[in-house]
Amino acid sequence: MSKMDAVRAMREARYAEAQARAGGTAPAPRKAKPAKAAPAAPTPPAARADSPDDADDGLCGHRNMSGRTCTRERGHAAKSHRYS
Repeated sequence: MSKMDAVRAMREARYAEAQARAGGTAPAPRKAKPAKAAPAAPTPPAARADSPDDADDGLCGHRNMSGRTCTRERGHAAKSHRYS
């Protein structure tokens, strides 16, 4: 028997053993997911302002991880932000 034949025989034996082990146990029944709660009413835009300075300057105001804010106009169509 060649080395490759021995490796193939070991692989087939392991596969057969795994199949026999898996076939003996039944999968656990799935639990039903709980119903999702109704979404909360959205807050008015004036109350949602992230910081007081971006509320009235007309800028996007998106903040990156380092705390810099976007200087593009509010609601810009560009996918990227310009930070300063």
